[in-house]
Amino acid sequence: MTKTERPRLSLAALLSDGRLAIMLALGFSAGLPFLLVFSTLSAWLREAGISRTDIGLLSYVALAYSFKFVWAPVIDRLDVPVLSGLVGRRRAWMLTAQGGIALGLVGIALSDPGTSLGVTVVCALVVAFFSATQDVVIDGWRIDAAPTERQGMMSAAYQLGYRLALICAGAGALYIADFVDWRSAYLAMAAVMAVGVGASLLAPNLDIGRERAAPRGTSLLARAQEMVVEPFADLARRKGPLIVAILALVALFRLPDFVAGVMANPLYIDLSFSKSEIASVSKLYGVWIGILGAFAGGIAATRLGLWTTLLIGAVSAAASNLMFAWLALEGHNLNLLMLSISLDNFAGGFAGTALIAYMSSLTSPAFAATQYALLSSLYALPGKVVGGLSGYMVDSFGYPTFFILTAAIGIPTTLLCIALRGSMAEEKEDEEATAVPAGAPAPTPAARG
Repeated sequence: MTKTERPRLSLAALLSDGRLAIMLALGFSAGLPFLLVFSTLSAWLREAGISRTDIGLLSYVALAYSFKFVWAPVIDRLDVPVLSGLVGRRRAWMLTAQGGIALGLVGIALSDPGTSLGVTVVCALVVAFFSATQDVVIDGWRIDAAPTERQGMMSAAYQLGYRLALICAGAGALYIADFVDWRSAYLAMAAVMAVGVGASLLAPNLDIGRERAAPRGTSLLARAQEMVVEPFADLARRKGPLIVAILALVALFRLPDFVAGVMANPLYIDLSFSKSEIASVSKLYGVWIGILGAFAGGIAATRLGLWTTLLIGAVSAAASNLMFAWLALEGHNLNLLMLSISLDNFAGGFAGTALIAYMSSLTSPAFAATQYALLSSLYALPGKVVGGLSGYMVDSFGYPTFFILTAAIGIPTTLLCIALRGSMAEEKEDEEATAVPAGAPAPTPAARG
């Protein structure tokens, strides 16, 4: 069968893939710790009488997520002593990270922020570090476990699990704290990490039938260069001059969402929407619309191809910000708020799946975790930097102009997608030439390289 004759995957075949269930549980495990060291913990600290200044400083634990690419080479190239020999390198790192998260949550539960804030902060740092580590290894396993055409649905399942975990760690933990106490809430969340442990044990061992890469250098400097420099050099070598455009696309792709998102809640408040209206429409209804968008992106990546899905995501995610400009001009209108959040969350979920699938396609099997960690850190960083200026922009230009400007970021993003179309077509041809049937053993690094 030629490349052009290769049949498309059916929706039934995708949904019956057992890897999606594993990915759903791993997504849940990845999402659970996030709020427990941010907004949920902030509520406990404030209730314990901690100042807003100290609570704000605690947000620096998020740096673990931004710099996870620094230690990602260790996950790609080194084994966890003893455990890797028993369950495989990827699964061993998953279990190690999940154990570290659970221990950190137990430490937070047993601490008393009112009298020993330092202990609470240290435990939060432990949770954030191991949570970022878990993100790296789950992404590496996902890329190893499925070919590019299935990455969209793998990403959608991951996002569903992640969002369900945010509900559990947000509303669930707060309910437990309200009816019992904070210590019980955090102990319960530590116990819920068993979902991730179970998924890690049930996940296929991808080390079987493939040679595991390990540092070959003899000196410490040579080993460090091979582990740290080579993954980035490999990416630049394979993509050539296009690497600049590729990195620019990754950096800009979600920027409209990240920047506009900072000012979304202030807009709702300034338009006199009640907290109940905001919670019902944005935090509950909107979450499920976002999940639908994520799965639509996964199906589109499979049926329409990666480039078309990426282009649709780039245009729709940026253009959806125009709805908030309209809302700002219209004023308090609950129906328009619901329509705006529907379009924005659906487009955001769609675009998120498209970007994850694209970044996954850029990695090579030998350095999957390291290269994906670098790309995922890059796509989030500009939003954090520019997002800090969003309030100044609103004060200077007003809400309508601000949201129109964020939508305009989609113009260079769309142009970059068009410019990179040829490179994506070549990648698809290369992968189809070495593709294996569904259910066959995962290809070796040489076959996929």
